[in-house]
Amino acid sequence: MYESESVRTHYSTPSLQDRVASALTAAGFDDRPVTWEDLAPLDQFHVRGLAATRELAAELNMQAGAKVLDVGCGIGGASRFLAATYGVQVTGIDLTPSFIDVARMLSERAGLSDKVAYRVADATKLPFADSRFDYAWTQHVAMNIRDRDGLYSEVFRVLKPGGSFAIHDIVQTSDEPLIFPVPWARGPEASFLLSPDGMRGTLTRAGFEVVSWHDTTEATGAWISQMQSARAAGSKPPALGLHVITAADFATMIGNLGRNLSEGRVRVVQAIVRSPIK
Repeated sequence: MYESESVRTHYSTPSLQDRVASALTAAGFDDRPVTWEDLAPLDQFHVRGLAATRELAAELNMQAGAKVLDVGCGIGGASRFLAATYGVQVTGIDLTPSFIDVARMLSERAGLSDKVAYRVADATKLPFADSRFDYAWTQHVAMNIRDRDGLYSEVFRVLKPGGSFAIHDIVQTSDEPLIFPVPWARGPEASFLLSPDGMRGTLTRAGFEVVSWHDTTEATGAWISQMQSARAAGSKPPALGLHVITAADFATMIGNLGRNLSEGRVRVVQAIVRSPIK
């Protein structure tokens, strides 16, 4: 299977828009407004959820009115947070059409359609002009992209000189094979991790300068342990949660990610890189 199709298949959830609409009704939002904060338990589709998004955004110091590209936007959680919190204009792209449909629906429900826009697109072939965006953003996307040079070169191309790129991703830190399935892949055919040095080198080849680089593995492990403890205690999941948009075996995927972290196969990084001012 072509790798893009493999990735789409992994993330596609049957009747996703109907499932999300039903979850909103179950949470009491059938006939009253919903805010981006209300949606955060559902739409922050990456480890550590909103906390990780807040941390990454704080390092960017974004200016109101700036143009931001959200690469691999999922159902739009980060883009809505950025637009509402910082007053920026966000364009989100994702390979999965059902994610884009839900991102648009939720942004309309949250009253943010004038600040966010979404389209189906390939991150290695961005459909935008050179130097269009002030900032770029990606969380837990690059692990699914074999052509990492293409990804980072395209982000560099569409950023203005001096523009910053925020990254939150998984890196591989061992020659031991990963334990699958994990949240981003059911097998190696859709998983393309780099080592920390490999990721830095690829970003540098694309033209970026590394501004900051933080290892958040410990915090991620604690977050996974908390999720597993709640599940073991039989806690009923809230109406709005990641279970609405993930596969039935997502708990297994998270558990395997925890093992990969604890056994040193992978780590988690948050980084800011910048396009030099010409």
